[in-house]
Amino acid sequence: MNNPGFIEAFIDYVSKNYMRILTATGEHIYISLIALAITLVTCIPLGIYLTRNEKIAPYVISIANVFQTIPSLALLGFLIFVFGIGNDNAICALVMYAMLPVLQNTYTGIKNVDKATVQAAKGMGMTNFQILMKVQIPLALPVIISGVRVASVWIIGTAALAAAIGGGGLGRLIFSGLSLIRDEIIFAGALPATALALLTDMVLKKFQKYTTPEERAKRIAKKMKVNFNH
Repeated sequence: MNNPGFIEAFIDYVSKNYMRILTATGEHIYISLIALAITLVTCIPLGIYLTRNEKIAPYVISIANVFQTIPSLALLGFLIFVFGIGNDNAICALVMYAMLPVLQNTYTGIKNVDKATVQAAKGMGMTNFQILMKVQIPLALPVIISGVRVASVWIIGTAALAAAIGGGGLGRLIFSGLSLIRDEIIFAGALPATALALLTDMVLKKFQKYTTPEERAKRIAKKMKVNFNH
């Protein structure tokens, strides 16, 4: 792919098919966002629930772990019998793959919140719900976001396989390039997918840092200093 012929072919393909690439990128983002949204709405509350019901936690996390061991194409093929071909199949498979890091990190993050801090909150008269929302989740947020980062990258990368079962996204370009044995088409699909994964990881990494106790303490100190000066 380092030869001038490939570069010329790639530029020529992109210039003639940029609308197709943009459409495929939009489809890829749509599939990934839907899968990530379902994962977060499902796994974060479930992770919180498991911290209150620890006896079943190992079993639920083990089930989520099992999905990681199933080959992607095999899972997509099996789900055809449930959802048929198309994006619904792909989204369901992506959710199954993304469950583990979000579920496990939510559970671990909340469980690792300092017990003395929780007890102090109880001593102040906070209810369990208030402790969860104002103490445990804010302190566990960096760990939870770490799981979301992993899940997001997995979803964006695996979403390319949606094309194998009739779904949309950048996988269509990749599979088209493979069938035609044309590197420039493969690269036209792989490059945006890689860029999306890297950009998403970079944004979530910065947000993760923003939510750490150290950064929050710096913001509070800065705010107090400004107020004092005024």
